[in-house]
Amino acid sequence: MSETTFDLIVIGAGPGGYVAAIRATQLGMKVAVVEKRATLGGVCLNEGCIPSKALLDSSELFAQARDKFASHGIAIDPPRLDLGSMMLRKDDVVRKLTDGIAYLFKKNAIRRLHGTAVLKGKNPEGEHQVEVTPVADGQQSLLDAPPEAVLLTAPRILLATGSEAAGLPGISFDGQVVVSAREALSFDKLPEHLIVAGGGYIGLEMGSVWRRLGAKVTVIEMLPQILPNMDRQVADALYRSLRKQGIQFKLATRINNVRRIGSKAIVEYNDGTGSEEIDCDKVLVAIGRRPMTAGLGLDELGLGLDEKGRVVVDANYQTTVPGIYAIGDLVPGPMLAHKASEEGVVCVERMAGQHSTVEYDFIPGVCYTWPEAASVGSTEEQLKKANIPYRSGRFNFSALGRARCMDESEGFVKILAHQETDRVLGVHILGPRASDLIAEAATVMCFGGTARDIALMCHAHPTLSEAIKEAALDLHKEAIHG
Repeated sequence: MSETTFDLIVIGAGPGGYVAAIRATQLGMKVAVVEKRATLGGVCLNEGCIPSKALLDSSELFAQARDKFASHGIAIDPPRLDLGSMMLRKDDVVRKLTDGIAYLFKKNAIRRLHGTAVLKGKNPEGEHQVEVTPVADGQQSLLDAPPEAVLLTAPRILLATGSEAAGLPGISFDGQVVVSAREALSFDKLPEHLIVAGGGYIGLEMGSVWRRLGAKVTVIEMLPQILPNMDRQVADALYRSLRKQGIQFKLATRINNVRRIGSKAIVEYNDGTGSEEIDCDKVLVAIGRRPMTAGLGLDELGLGLDEKGRVVVDANYQTTVPGIYAIGDLVPGPMLAHKASEEGVVCVERMAGQHSTVEYDFIPGVCYTWPEAASVGSTEEQLKKANIPYRSGRFNFSALGRARCMDESEGFVKILAHQETDRVLGVHILGPRASDLIAEAATVMCFGGTARDIALMCHAHPTLSEAIKEAALDLHKEAIHG
């Protein structure tokens, strides 16, 4: 490549890095992005958010055809699973979106390099240096692949390398039987029995996919409940729903060992009453994720990490080394793609002298099971612990006309508001399209809105969003249909 000097070098082309790069060019910066993958979009687009949602949608359609079409008066032969075609569709969704990011890079004149990046300190002029080494993986790359190592310089470096799946202590991933979500998104055949280690978002979503397609699924969670950070009423109701769907749970249970026997495995676990064993085809380990910082040269620069391996940053996302910044899964906070994107935008805007901020209190979280679970703000448990006076309103989807028409009447909307000011403190939804409905709640909260504000808004009828209005009315004991 001819140019090696830039205003900003971004390491990592995931939802934090590529969004930051685009915003930086809009602000007049000359930007280079280094990515070790042959494609853009990071874990989220290639092996996380997008392919998992593609399979979730496909598996939901399969389950509807099998279980619900008859109740709608649609008579069909029992559907047959064509897993290969389903995977091809998933891959096509990913390819089109990665191509779209490549187009945005070209449109914004962002320099794209396929290689591994290592921080090399400063040059005599005081600018940071990044050595980029080509990746010889034989893949056709959407990025510019330098023929040999090249040294880039810029006054600012943004680290956006994301995270990777954390493993069980003493149990290694083998990519075949003991797998992460990456492999679980690409099984070549339906597993007879899938054991999921972890009752968080990723484990429940992937378990839902394979259960709907016909696999036996057992979730083993060391805590006494699933989704520990979610409002308990929502999490408990989702737990009951998933059990009705056929997912088996072993809570307050710890996996001690996994023995592989040929193409299968024996999982040894302990629920407090003694050790037991269970056999399976696959073990999906989904107990959490850890920041990817290895190999970047951070130790050599003395760049600070906290006790969890996250990069220490200030309010401007600058690390302990001036001129080097970090965002997304590398820094504290929820490991969410949309959180990384927001931080990427705010980080480069602050570099440009703007006074942007991320509203961390109003970042929504979604579990894409069916029914979906979504939340924003404080849970009821958090408000009780903080001794904040509040009132609660709730409305069940079973009383909603649109939900009944869809045959999707499971779940509810719950709104928590300050007892004195009526300001909305938290909204929690379990039900159809909760992932979309939560945006209204986040908007109201960002503007400091009250439950009364929601109650006074005219919502179209019949829609799912009427449940939010009714929950707000219920908070004041004024619900019409509740």
